[in-house]
Parts: sequence; structure tokens; C-alpha cells
Amino acid sequence: MSFSIFKRSFTTASWLGWKVESNWADPFLFFVYSVIKPVAGAAILVVMYSVITQGNFATPIFAYLFIGNAFYQYVGAVMTGVSWAIIDDREHYRTLKYIYVSPINVPMYLVGRGVARFITGTFAVLVTMAFGIIFLQVPFDPAVIDWGLFALTIVVGIIMLTVMGISLAGVTLLTARVNVFPGDVVASLLYLFSGVIFPINMLPSWLQWIGYIMPTSYWLELIRRSLVGNIADAYPTFTAISNSQLMLILIGLTVVFGAISYFVFKACDHAARERGLIDWTSEY
Repeated sequence: MSFSIFKRSFTTASWLGWKVESNWADPFLFFVYSVIKPVAGAAILVVMYSVITQGNFATPIFAYLFIGNAFYQYVGAVMTGVSWAIIDDREHYRTLKYIYVSPINVPMYLVGRGVARFITGTFAVLVTMAFGIIFLQVPFDPAVIDWGLFALTIVVGIIMLTVMGISLAGVTLLTARVNVFPGDVVASLLYLFSGVIFPINMLPSWLQWIGYIMPTSYWLELIRRSLVGNIADAYPTFTAISNSQLMLILIGLTVVFGAISYFVFKACDHAARERGLIDWTSEY
């Protein structure tokens, strides 16, 4: 398949995805919703932390927790944006069968559909971080930020979340429509195992291995270190591992999950075609 087809699939799907995501309300209401939602989510976490610690926001643990929670919004946004396109096009708009017979690359189309969620997710992350920096004194000094490490971590992380979303999209081809977003369900499960609000080594020993094989754990650790490097000791899980080693692990796991995603989507796509599920509507 030529590069022009990949490019056309991605750009067209990106434009379509943004139209679908942003056309349910007027621009002002969409903007207000995009601000209130992440702030409300952060406020819930802040209230819980305040009750437990009697309002001690000056500790490195709070900064570690807040930054991890803020950037974890990307996980649900990207995976849902890529995978929910299957349900949206098959069950809501009933156009998936037409997309399949079009001269496009379906996985690249799904990646393009996830761009809109990535954009809104980025806005949510920025709003959450601004809220923490302005009102909660989350440490933020542009002079000490490792911008190169931060940029590389974000790029590798988005690729990692995208390939995980493709795998989830393949499974979605074989499942019925449900009332919740599959990407959000998976993100909620990974929330407990990725060291977002507590270190992985606080999990029961028989569950810790899940956190250690999840690339999201290493991704969040690198984001925290790149933004506020001196709080790395707050969560001691990875203190013995250097930044370069963490990056190599993250890249390696991204490659592994990418290979798994390729075979999972290919197998699910083949099964969906054979079973006539491309134009199937579950009508729950």
C-alpha cells in the first residue's frame, strides 16, 4: 500500500474525527466543558489527598501524584479515540462497511480518528497542570525541565497508546456495543497498576508484575522525572533505574505491544470479515 493512501487515510480521518468530537455543542459551550471537566477531575483527587494528609500539599508525593494523574488523561483519550471509532462508525453512523470498501488503510484511519481525542486530551492535561501550578503550588520551573527528555517521552508514549488502541479496536470489531467506552474501561484498570497515585510496590506482590510489564508505568515515571527530576525519590519503585534505561524499556515495550497489536488487529479483522460483523449492529 502506497504512502499516499496512508497519508489520505490519516488526514481525512483526522478531519472527520474533529468534526464528530466538536459538533455536539457551540464553540463556547465546548470550550467551557473542556475546561471544567479536567479541573473537576483534579479537584476530586485534591480533596481526597487533602482529607488524608490534612492539607499537606508541600510534599514531593503530592507533586508526583498530581503530575501522574494529569498526564494519565492521555491514556483514556488516545485509546478511546482510536478504538471507539469502530463502534461509532458501525453502530451510530453505520458507515463502517463503506469505509472498509474504500481505498484507505483501516488502522491508519483509526489512528486519524484518534487525533481529535488527542487534541482535547492535550487541552485537558494543560488545564489540569495550570490549575495545579497556580492554585496548589505544584513545582514547575522551566529552567530545570529536561525538555528533550519530556518531548521524546511524550512522542514515544503517544505511539505506545496508539498501538494499544489499535489492539483494542480489533477486539471491539468482535464485541457488541456497550454503554461505556472500551478505552476508558482499560484505562481505568491500568490506573491501578501504572503507579499513578501510589507506587507499584505498594500493590500485593502477586499483582505487581502487571505494573512492571505495562509501558504506562515507565512512561509516567519519565514524564515526572523530566518535569520535576528532584521528586523521583518520592516513589522509590524505579530509583535504581536511570532515565536512559527507563527510555530503553519504554521503547522496547512499545515495540512489543506494537507487534502484539498488529497480530491482534489482523486476526480480529479477519474474523470480523468472515463472520459478517463489519456491518453488524447490536441494538442494545
